[in-house]
Amino acid sequence: MPQIGGAPSGDGLQAVAMAIRILEYLAEQRGGIGVTALARALGTTKSRVHRHLRTLVETGYIVQSPESEKYRVGSRLVTLGRTVAENFDLSALAREEMRALRDTLGQSVVISRVEVTGAVVLATLPGREAIEIAVKPGSILPPHCTAQGKLGLAHAEPAVRERVLLSRLDMRTPHTITSPTVLREELARILERGWAVAPSESLLGVNALAAPIFEGGGGMVGAIAILGSIQFIEAEPSALQIRHLRQAAARISAQLGDVGRDGVDSLPR
Repeated sequence: MPQIGGAPSGDGLQAVAMAIRILEYLAEQRGGIGVTALARALGTTKSRVHRHLRTLVETGYIVQSPESEKYRVGSRLVTLGRTVAENFDLSALAREEMRALRDTLGQSVVISRVEVTGAVVLATLPGREAIEIAVKPGSILPPHCTAQGKLGLAHAEPAVRERVLLSRLDMRTPHTITSPTVLREELARILERGWAVAPSESLLGVNALAAPIFEGGGGMVGAIAILGSIQFIEAEPSALQIRHLRQAAARISAQLGDVGRDGVDSLPR
């Protein structure tokens, strides 16, 4: 490959941008795609796309099927993605926002990662109340009766969401949603307003207010939540709590490449 010295030229930056667009597009495809369809999808010429494809094949980031001549992601890109995922620490990235949110609202703050089985708690920060309500790191929050779990379910793939809705929804308290129809309506509300609560749904007297964290590709990767007594986080949280939480989530998302979602304005420090 040619060696590049000094600052990259405009053409060099455009070449890098096109290579990244190709990788991102191929990563989103379930099957292979031909050069003509790829060029059309990216709004460029076949010859330009083909030059990049050849380089990416040579470096092992994509492969070409000898039978169909279609391209798909290669093992090197899969390995790179796995390495990044293993080294990615959402709780470390969100630590400053967790502390600022705790200091502003006084409640315990929880960061969780989205999983198919629910939301996995990564880190917690104790609140300033004399009586602490907390959840242990490593805990899996169910998808139907916790604020974080419902957020993940609302943003899940339709097939995953339907599988949960058609499964048995365990009743944790008299307030747990166990009707698939009612839960579907709740998930629709969550998507519309951009946050979720679960007042006394998992544990009587306890509520959480959660907002989603998105990565640059637009997918939800986690959630940030405040946790406390229903006395301090009501079933209909205050506008102040909602605003501060959503803005904290937006700032964390921005660090992951997601900018301007839902028109959430940045909060002055």
